[in-house]
Parts: sequence; C-alpha cells; structure tokens
Amino acid sequence: MSRPVYVAVCGASNATPDEATAAEEIGRLLAQAGAILVTGGLGGVMEAAAKGARAAGGTAIGLLPSDRHEDGNAYNTVVVPTGFGEARNALVVRTADALIAVGGEFGTLSEIALALRTGKRVVALSSWELSRPGLDIPVVVALTPAEAVQRALTS
Repeated sequence: MSRPVYVAVCGASNATPDEATAAEEIGRLLAQAGAILVTGGLGGVMEAAAKGARAAGGTAIGLLPSDRHEDGNAYNTVVVPTGFGEARNALVVRTADALIAVGGEFGTLSEIALALRTGKRVVALSSWELSRPGLDIPVVVALTPAEAVQRALTS
C-alpha cells in the first residue's frame, strides 16, 4: 500500500487577502487529491491552507514553533508543538515531499532554501524569485492555486 503525498504550504503569518484566498484553495485542492497538508501551524497562509484542507475533509498537520498545543490555529487536525522556534521550518520541509510557497517573508525563504537543498519539489505562487549566475535553481512558478497543486503533486 502506498502512502499519501505530504505537501508543505508555507507563507507569511500575516498574509494578504489574496494570499489567504489562494492558500485556502490550495489546501482544499490538496485534500481533494488525497494529499496530507503540512504547515507551520500558525495564522495567515498556514491557517488558510489548513482551513481549505479541513473543509474538504483532509488532514492538516501543524508543526508549531512553540511548545504549546494551544498556539496552533483552529483548523489543524494534528498539532505538534516542537519548541524549536524558527528551526521548526526544517521539520516542515523534512516532513513534506513537496513545498508550495504562497507569498511569504524570510521564514518562507528559509523553507524554500531548505527544500531545494534536500531535493524537494518547490512551487512558488506569487513568492520569492530566486536566481544566481551559473546556478539553475529549480523553483517552479505557478500562476494559479490549481497549477501550484498540480505541479507539487507531479514528480
């Protein structure tokens, strides 16, 4: 029996309305595809993605930076209080098979970098644009939430 695909969705904890809408749709589409959602468990993009996943009957795992279950958003199905602060970003990435970045700030950038370093698929929706002379950086750009999910689930 094969296991489900785990997809991390990362982005700012103070998401714009457009980012929150996109993240919620991504969460819903991931759940409908049978994927497990992994986030940092807090607000903004993370909460919106979890809300979408839960609305579609999916599972939303929240890996919290704090050591308190109560700090997670209300839509997490599973809450893991790590007590690791920003270092929990490494756990989010390591848990996932692929990562979708929606907007985001420096924490999102760190998750993108960790995912690239570990060979995970990275899909960006209105997120960081990365380049370096002489280095091919395999971040896939998506224009819609549906395209982001499709690209994250395609190996």
